[in-house]
Parts: sequence; C-alpha cells; structure tokens
Amino acid sequence: MTPISAMFRSLALALSAALALMLAAAPAPALAGVDVDINQGNIQPAPIAIPAFGGADPKSQDLGADIARVISGNLERSGYFRPLDPAAMVEKSLDINVLPRFADWKSVNAQYLVNGQVTQDADGRLQVDVRLWSVFNEQQLIGVQFIATNENWRRIAHKISDAVYKQLTGEDGYFDTRIVFVAEGGARGKRVSRLAIMDQDGANPSYLSDAGAIYMTPRFSSNTQQITYTALKPDSARIYLFNIETARHEVLGSSPGMVFAPRFSPDGLKVVYSLSRNGNTDVFVQDLRSGAQSRLTDDPAIDTSPSYSPDGSKIVFNSDRGGSPQLYVMNSDGSNQRRISFGSGRYTTPVWSPKGDLIAFTKQEGSQFHIGVMKPDGSGERILTTSYLDEGPTWAPNGRVLMFSRETRGGAAKLWTVDVSGRNERPSPYPGAATDPAWSPLLK
Repeated sequence: MTPISAMFRSLALALSAALALMLAAAPAPALAGVDVDINQGNIQPAPIAIPAFGGADPKSQDLGADIARVISGNLERSGYFRPLDPAAMVEKSLDINVLPRFADWKSVNAQYLVNGQVTQDADGRLQVDVRLWSVFNEQQLIGVQFIATNENWRRIAHKISDAVYKQLTGEDGYFDTRIVFVAEGGARGKRVSRLAIMDQDGANPSYLSDAGAIYMTPRFSSNTQQITYTALKPDSARIYLFNIETARHEVLGSSPGMVFAPRFSPDGLKVVYSLSRNGNTDVFVQDLRSGAQSRLTDDPAIDTSPSYSPDGSKIVFNSDRGGSPQLYVMNSDGSNQRRISFGSGRYTTPVWSPKGDLIAFTKQEGSQFHIGVMKPDGSGERILTTSYLDEGPTWAPNGRVLMFSRETRGGAAKLWTVDVSGRNERPSPYPGAATDPAWSPLLK
C-alpha cells in the first residue's frame, strides 16, 4: 500500500468508525432564564466553564484536557459562548457523580458548566461521561455518555459540543462535520492546487489529490462519503466523483465540451452541472444510476452554478441572460425559470440553505465583493461581509453559519466564517491558502 493510499484508508476508517451515544440522563426540561437567544441583534456571549475532564490515570487526564480544549474552541468560535479561563476556576477537581459546588461557579460568573470523566477500557474503547449544568438554577441540563475507539476522541469532543450547543440555543449543532476545499500553494502566479479535507475546526487536514490539475468546486454528497469536483487539465475539463472510503476518482460522463460547477442533488442520486460547448453554457443534470443526461436550460447566455433546494424541487443558478450575472430559480425539471435578484451589482455562486429559508451568494459591486443572503423569492436581501475579494459561500448543516474564501490585496486566499446574522466574522483555524470550501452534512 502506497503512503497516499494508506492516508486515504486511514481517512476512510476515521469517517466510518462508529460512535455510540447513550443517554445517561434525559435532558432536563427547559428552564426559565437559561436560554441563549441567538436571534438577538447584539449577542453577549454566555459565560461557560469547561474545566479539563477527569480521568483515573495520567493518560486519561491528558485526553480529558484535550477534549475540554476542543469543546471550548468550538463553542467560542460559534460566537454564542465565552469559555472561562481555567486559571480563574475555583473548583479545580470535579467528580462526574457529585454535584458541583455551584457557589464556586457563581463566584466566577459562570452561567453554565460542562464537566466530564474519561475512561479507557483495556480493549481500547474510550468512554466519556458528560454533564451540562445550569449554574443559575443549580440543575443538570444534559447527561450523556459517548463510546468510541481511542483515535476518535476528537469526534467525541465535537459531538459533545453539538449536544451543548443544541441544548442551550435550540438549534442543531454543526461541529461534527468536515470541510472539503481547494488547498493552494506555490508562488503567486505559479500557484498549484490540490483537493483537501479537514475537520470543521481546521484539524486533521489531508490531501485527496495530487497537484496535476486546477481543481474547482468540490462538493459533498448527502451521505458525506462522496465528493464531486471539477479538474481542469491542459487537454480537458472534467467532472469527477471521489469516493472517500475507497479513494477512487471516477469521471462523470463523457459529454463533449467543458463541464464545471457540479453539485449533488439532496438525495445524492443526481449531479447538476454546467456544460459549455459551441459558445453556449447551460445547466444539465445526470442521473448517477442510469447515466441519463437532461438539459435544464436552453439560453444563449451563460447559465451556471446550480444548487438544489433541500427538498430537491427547485434549483437556483446564476445567468447573464439579463445583461449581467443575476440569480434565477427554476423547478428541478427546468420549468418556470424566473429571476429573483434585482439589486445593483453582479450576483454569482448561489447556494441554498439546508433549512430552505435562504439563498447565499457572492455579490460584486465596483471593486468590492460581498457575501449575502436573500429569501428564495428574492426578497429580504442582506449583505453579511465586504472585502477586496469574498466569494464562494457554503452553509453549515444547521443553516446558521457560512464559510467562504477571502483574498486580500496582494495576499493569498483564506477561509473565513460568518454567522447568518452578519456577526461573528472570523478566519477559519486552517492556516493555509484555500478556496472553494464546501461543508459536509453532520457525520454519521
């Protein structure tokens, strides 16, 4: 097995490893005064204490500290929580089976407390018991237990983060996910690109391809096991399917012309994309089971960047048929095509929210680029970001957070995130140059 095959195999095993979740105690009923309102205009992050999880031996204690650190990072980046400095905590050693000393936590202004215990079995299994407490009400909100293999401790931390986030905000979490993107390297003007994948917090980055092509628009299937992307080579432009489990790259179809901007249907059984030939660019769809191809648009303009609604009934795309790139929506069979964007500027790269309530897009006005959102009927347009070059938004699976690429004048493109409200704009923890991010659904 080659080193790169071993890397693929390791990644596939990590993706397919089972994680068991058992409720050790049902979540407590909703309590007055403990909800985090994530729809406020100006949010004051809720103070939350996440001390290092306990363990019976030094190895378990070290792992418990790592798990607590990952949870703290996840919740802090969400913008809704402010993890307290461990040095300020009065109660240093917590037993998972003993009530916390709430007075100590109130004295440091903690609103919530997450504590846990790590146990490593002789057979290599990892067990993590977790409690979430309302310090104000002195009551337990969550009691859960996670069991997994030792190497999947980060996924446990992400699942704990998801459970805490959902309990306190009422929204599904998005931390147990991955990002596929195009990693860039080399000197400016001589950049090389590779397909890459990482955890949503920037951990465990790895390459899925060599540097033998220009890669664009990688996108996850709904089962998180398959990726579609475009590869531009000197003699071709093709769409590929990549199976994460088998590390196999497969060409999608063999249509003459240039194919690009692929995206899966919500059920994962079709790929919609653009095909350019004879001076015309239209949207097509291909059934992955039968191989049948259908043309959805037939216009002299450039129709591209198609994205399905979550129920698969509609597709948003951008077209310059009106004189400049604008957003259009059509039924998934190509019927009832209608324009939805009417503001100034150029609208591109639309992507439908997993909730179905919004469409995100890139907008260029003069020398400024923006990430924005609007309702599927075109109303309620809001600009979330502005910079020298922001482009290519992708939604977290809960529809609350967007990731995009940002390039500064003279600098390399980096990945950034922003809340759908337009607040909490920040760089991704991934340090390298990157473009075209795509967020996975929650991992199985």
